[in-house]
Amino acid sequence: MSGIRGRRPGASAAPRYLRVVATPAESVLWEALRDRRLSGLKFRRQYAVGSFVADFVCTACKLVIELDGAIHEQQLAQDRARTEHLQQYGYRVLRFRNEEVFENMPAVLEKILVIATEQWLQ
Repeated sequence: MSGIRGRRPGASAAPRYLRVVATPAESVLWEALRDRRLSGLKFRRQYAVGSFVADFVCTACKLVIELDGAIHEQQLAQDRARTEHLQQYGYRVLRFRNEEVFENMPAVLEKILVIATEQWLQ
């Protein structure tokens, strides 16, 4: 039996849980993106795209934003697979390190806005 938007029952449990246990960097970036604060763009956090849950998604401009913590070789391979999966759904994926969010938020928001605008115009 399918649920909302054709998802299987219980599929929203993981995104809901991830919204509750957001990392500090995710919380900081969410404050800048929520309620259409970035040029009126509607972002969702911990949003399911296929079998993955993306950190932030703007469905209107097909943009996914992922925040990366400490990275090791295995994580790089997983991130590549995740990016490829999201691209198959037509999304462009932007990745930022947690440190970038804390140390240079204006540059992060500017890059998001530039890419979102490019995506919107396609």
